Amino acid sequence: MPELPEVETILRRLRDGTPESAPVPGRVIESAEVYWQKIVEQPGASQFQADLREKTITGVQRRGKYLHFPLSEGHLIAHLRMSGDMRMERRTDSNGKPLAQGSFDQVVINFQPAWRMVLSSIRKFSRVWYVLDPQTVLGKLGPEPLGPDLDPQKLEHMLQSRHRQIKPLLMDQTFIAGLGNIYADEILFTARVHPLRFSDSITAVEAKALYQAMQAVLTQAIEKLGSSLDWMYRGGEFQNYFKVHRREGEACPNCGSPVQKITVGQRSTYFCPSCQKNPVLKGSGS
Repeated sequence: MPELPEVETILRRLRDGTPESAPVPGRVIESAEVYWQKIVEQPGASQFQADLREKTITGVQRRGKYLHFPLSEGHLIAHLRMSGDMRMERRTDSNGKPLAQGSFDQVVINFQPAWRMVLSSIRKFSRVWYVLDPQTVLGKLGPEPLGPDLDPQKLEHMLQSRHRQIKPLLMDQTFIAGLGNIYADEILFTARVHPLRFSDSITAVEAKALYQAMQAVLTQAIEKLGSSLDWMYRGGEFQNYFKVHRREGEACPNCGSPVQKITVGQRSTYFCPSCQKNPVLKGSGS
């Protein structure tokens, strides 16, 4: 956590604002405060704070699981990793008293005159960059699963050009940007592809099913504001629509078989052994 739908939800709140918070684009940075120096990957905490001062945020974008803020000069990039979050809030309460810093707030971007953008990271795994060229951070990422650079034919070619288990490959950010453990499980189930299948065994028909499953699962997850499996992500509802993820032993919604849990690439993996057969294992589903 968070994966593409959660990051997209955060992006939209920051870009468009909410009834409780103003939008970020157009804000002038008065100052930046770093409370955990290791969170800054580039150029170092002190220089990061100096470089952001007086810059204007001109937009909010997403690339995979990264949040990208183009500035009047340079680019602010954030990766939330495990349990990171970003929010826009007022700097003072209704009485004009400065709001206290949250226990897990690691980076605070103060805007002129009344707002601030806060990055909270309970496990301190989140990271931020200030760079002149965003490709130095984002250039290694694969295509967006919902973007125009991916279609069924390209996905088939990408799968055929590699010999890797399909689930870890889908989670490889250099292959496709934005997918993680939750949505890989749900996509593979929707496409009826076993998580241990090797990518170059995927047929053209199955590649099309995988592509369509990405579109359906991610679109619905974004509509439901992502999944709330962590206390940092309240408000998402997609966890109520999981078909296999975290449903070990429960009935498959398609066939009624018990959902199984295995470990794939050191990650807990959930699937239906009847709907997602592995031809290599002669239909055993194990």
